[in-house]
Amino acid sequence: MDLEQKQKIALFRFGVIHPLVSLKDSELVQKEALIREAVAHEWDIPYSGRSRVCRATIQNWVKRYKDSGNNLESLFPKDRVDAGRARKLDEETEKTLVNLKNGHPTASLPTLLRLAQSRGFLPPDFKASPQTIYRVFQKHGLHVKQLKQDDSRKFQAELPNDLWQSDCMHGPLVTHSGKSHKAYLFAIIDDCSRLITHAQFYLHENIEAYVHCLQTALAKRGLPRKLYLDNGAAFRSHQLQYSTASLGIALIHARPYRPQGKGKIERWFKTVQMIFLPTLPAELTLEQLNERLFRWINEEYHKTVHSVIKQTPFDCYSDNLHLIRKAPDNLSDHFRKQTKRRVNKDRTVSLNGRDYEAPLGLMGKTVTLRYHDSDLLRIEVFDNEKSMGFLSPLNPQINVSVKRDHITTYKTEVSKIQTSDSQIKYSGGKLFEGGNNHASL
Repeated sequence: MDLEQKQKIALFRFGVIHPLVSLKDSELVQKEALIREAVAHEWDIPYSGRSRVCRATIQNWVKRYKDSGNNLESLFPKDRVDAGRARKLDEETEKTLVNLKNGHPTASLPTLLRLAQSRGFLPPDFKASPQTIYRVFQKHGLHVKQLKQDDSRKFQAELPNDLWQSDCMHGPLVTHSGKSHKAYLFAIIDDCSRLITHAQFYLHENIEAYVHCLQTALAKRGLPRKLYLDNGAAFRSHQLQYSTASLGIALIHARPYRPQGKGKIERWFKTVQMIFLPTLPAELTLEQLNERLFRWINEEYHKTVHSVIKQTPFDCYSDNLHLIRKAPDNLSDHFRKQTKRRVNKDRTVSLNGRDYEAPLGLMGKTVTLRYHDSDLLRIEVFDNEKSMGFLSPLNPQINVSVKRDHITTYKTEVSKIQTSDSQIKYSGGKLFEGGNNHASL
């Protein structure tokens, strides 16, 4: 299993346990209710035919995550100890389980196994992993999820930074580099206080623009527990999922064609369209447009009493500042791009058409590089998730005079050579000197 697959599994596990890890030890009633809900829920589990997670597994994930100091990598799947050994069911057992599932299509797997053993269909010492049995059911078309009716209800987060909502709105035309361009407004709103944690117009509706908006919001307002996004391409990125999870933020995407969940950010966009946009002059640069937007948000919107919460967004948010999780000092490191590269025998690595020199000990290895496009002089290299330092831009001219590390070390200097005739001749790869003195290489 490669690194990206492990990351996707860790992201799924984090999504399951995230509501639990933020609870206090004293909140046992809430914790028990959340565990029951998670056990009863049908999940789309990556690289698995299963759709259920048992209580013991959930508790194990929570313990591993907390014991590691909330390190996302603690949720990586462990390598199998039975690799290379047969794990398939024999044909007769497979047929027995399939027939039983056909007769009881809504029964859970534990129920089916108890029923099979009570009727003598399976031996008392029968052992097979749930994954193996689920794969059998899926192969026979029996693993079908039940359709449930949507439960659409109004909601509001209890505290600031419990939940942020985010979306993108098409904005007005702006002048940039002498040409007219459409501007796109990315915005993030705090569900409880209605405070705009950050909003900004960009020239492109893409993931790079959104990540800039999100990083700015996190640096200003701290870390939310959940981030609710649209399902559009500008918000779909494995790297965004992994970056937010590494910060302890649960990333939630709205279901397609279901805008109800993003009601608060959609309502704020209407406010922008009705109150802010009509005040703009006919021609603006992108910088001027954003300057006006920031001033309107901070001086008007944040200081106007909201009709629902009966407070100004700023006051509602400020009343709970002591509960805000501060963003880490290395916030930007969590949003670095990453790619895999193989280190050549001469210790060089190529990235974006440029050659770099890797640290010692990595020759021939496949490593992970993490970097920002805006700072290609700071590329960190990881070997099996362990940082090995940073790449150095390759300078062939300097490398000519650098001492190489071989099994046998040769000195590159000739020191204090004393000869009777003060002459040293070079020929055929050897040094010849006059007299009985010797020059050492």
